[in-house]
This record gives sequence, C-alpha cells and structure tokens, in this order.
Amino acid sequence: MKVLAAMSGGVDSAVAAARAAEAGHEVVGVHMALSKSRDQTRTGSRGCCTVEDASDARRAAERIGIPYYVWDLSDDFHDLVVEDFLAEYAAGRTPNPCVRCNERIKFASLLERATLLGFDAVCTGHYASIRADGPGGAPSLHRSRNMEKDQSYVLAVMGPEAVRRSLFPLGEYATKAEVRAEARARGLGVSTKPDSYDICFVADGDTRGFLERNLGEAPGEVVDADGTVLGTHRGTHGFTIGQRRGLGVERPAPDGAPRYVVDIDPASRQVVIGAAELLSTYELVAGDVISFEPLTAGRRVSAQIRAHGEAIPATLVGVPSTSAAVPPAEGGPAPARADGATPAVEPAGTALRIRLDTPLRGVAPGQTLVLYDEDRVLAAATLERRA
Repeated sequence: MKVLAAMSGGVDSAVAAARAAEAGHEVVGVHMALSKSRDQTRTGSRGCCTVEDASDARRAAERIGIPYYVWDLSDDFHDLVVEDFLAEYAAGRTPNPCVRCNERIKFASLLERATLLGFDAVCTGHYASIRADGPGGAPSLHRSRNMEKDQSYVLAVMGPEAVRRSLFPLGEYATKAEVRAEARARGLGVSTKPDSYDICFVADGDTRGFLERNLGEAPGEVVDADGTVLGTHRGTHGFTIGQRRGLGVERPAPDGAPRYVVDIDPASRQVVIGAAELLSTYELVAGDVISFEPLTAGRRVSAQIRAHGEAIPATLVGVPSTSAAVPPAEGGPAPARADGATPAVEPAGTALRIRLDTPLRGVAPGQTLVLYDEDRVLAAATLERRA
C-alpha cells in the first residue's frame, strides 16, 4: 500500500513509520505544522508539533529512508480546534481539544489530503489497535494493549471510514519502554525524547489565562443552589463542572464540606456551586453520535467520559433514530441497575441516552462520551447534559 505516515517528531510516530516501511508499504512521512509562531520551540512549549519537533521528524525520516515533507495546517488547526475550544468554553461547555485535533486535523484534514494525493492509508503513532472483527468482519477500533497510553478514547471520533484507512502499528506494544527500546535499536535519535503533554496551543500551561486573554472578562456571580450570591468571578469560561479550587468564595459552606462547580450559565453569567452529591448522576444524554455499528436500546456497554478515566458499565436506554432501537434480548426486560432500579427502554430519538450502573461525578457538557464493548469501540458522542 501507499501509506502517508504522520510524523509528530516524537518517538511513537517515528517507530510507527519505521514499522510501516519495514512491512513493505510505500511510506512517505509528513509533519503537520500547526502553529505559525516560529519561536514556539520545546523550551517554550509544553505540547507537540513545534519547530524542534519538525526537525526531529525530518531526521527520523532520513534514518528510516523515506521521503519527508512539512504540511502547513496551521489555519485549519486554528479554525477547527483553537476557535472551537474558545467557543465551547464561552458557551459553558468543557471541550477536549485533543479529541477535536484527532477528529478534524490528524484524520479529517490529513486523510482528505492523503486521498487527493493517491495514498491508500494513513499511519500514526497512536496507541490503539485495528482488528477485522467488527460486524461482517469489518475493521474495528480497539484499545491498546498498553492501557496506560491507550488512545482509543480520543480516536473514537474518527469514525469507521477513517478506521478502514488507518494503521496503528503501536497498538500491540504492552509498554512505552518497548517502543523506546525499538527506537534505540533502529538508531532513531528520538528514543529518549520526553512525551508531549498539556494543551499544545497553551504554551505556558495556563489554560485559565489563555481563555481570559482570548475571551476577555465578563464578570458575574458565584451562587449556591438556592441562588444566594457567595462571590463574584471574571468570566464563566474560567470554570468547569466539578472544579473545586479557585471558586472565588471566601465563606465556607455551613457544614464545612467542600463545594464544587455544579452548573454554569453563560447567559446569566452565573456559576453555581454546591455539595459533591449534586455532581453525581446515573444518566447521560449525548448528541452528534458517531457509531461504528448499529446501536440498540437495552444493550450493555461500558461508558467513558475522560481520556484516561474509568469505563463504567451501563445500559443504552435511548438511541438515535439512525440506529435500530429494539427491546433487549428478545423483548426481555432491560438489565437491572446496581441500585435495583430497572431502566426503561425509550424509543429512538435524536440523542443517545445511557443509564450507568454506578453514579458518575463531574460530568460536563461538551465532554466526549465513548462507548465500548469490552475493548472494542462502539460509538462516540458529545455530552449534552446529565439526565
């Protein structure tokens, strides 16, 4: 196959490109330049895709013996990831920019360009696996063997068509140490390079400061669940559901218990804080569903709302009309919840609705919900609210 290898400049993508070339594919390496700032270097950035990264990727491609190019995707990145990040926070939601980058840049934009240039597939250094065990033997997305580095959560939004045209050579590695050892054995200079972390376009790691600089100040009130004003703030974009610190409240709760952000209303500029129990929910509602196979109401799944969070057993109680909504198990009752209640199976609608076996805390609109069947990705969606 003719394969386009996305090379970030790190050890993972370098080893992935080397393995694709070793497998006999015709591989071309490409580095995606996502920032127009030429002084954004490793010393000034905590993320990825910096000037230094581009140089590291070029040296790795030379060592592997494949052609190498740099593509300027900075305009796409700014419009589709950075602006989305700002708009979501301004709307009181909590986005995951890495999910958006994987969806809109590292696969949508990259795959579109690869297709126009005649490539058969895209290869990346993500920790996930693709296996031909989906419905009808179709390729399906699975968790990586290395659960500490598993990236199936952030890849779930790529959808089934992109999965069919992707290669993830690192999915079967059990540890990052194995990847680094292979990089050393191949003579790749990035074998000891540290991992990137944090939001790549927030160079100093100060997300709140970044939001204030770009969205400005919009003062408002911090209130409790009864509407009593407890303090003020400089903008709702500085808060997220479940936040405990930096609430701007001097008086402790009457019972002395910690208080958390439980709701955000950008329209009234109010941030509502309350006790931890107000954060817990058994039901989630999500939209913008991307399914890897038809979903049926009553099906048992595992639900995850954070990149490295716990996957919680759950039951689908409502599915989008594009999926088949049928009663579970030959019309039998839906599985009972852990608290003894039996979730009702709802008719198909426009949203995805799930009932969790155990309550989940800190659920925020805008987060990505990913559903699994054991280690296989079933669907991804954007959380709209707690039910």
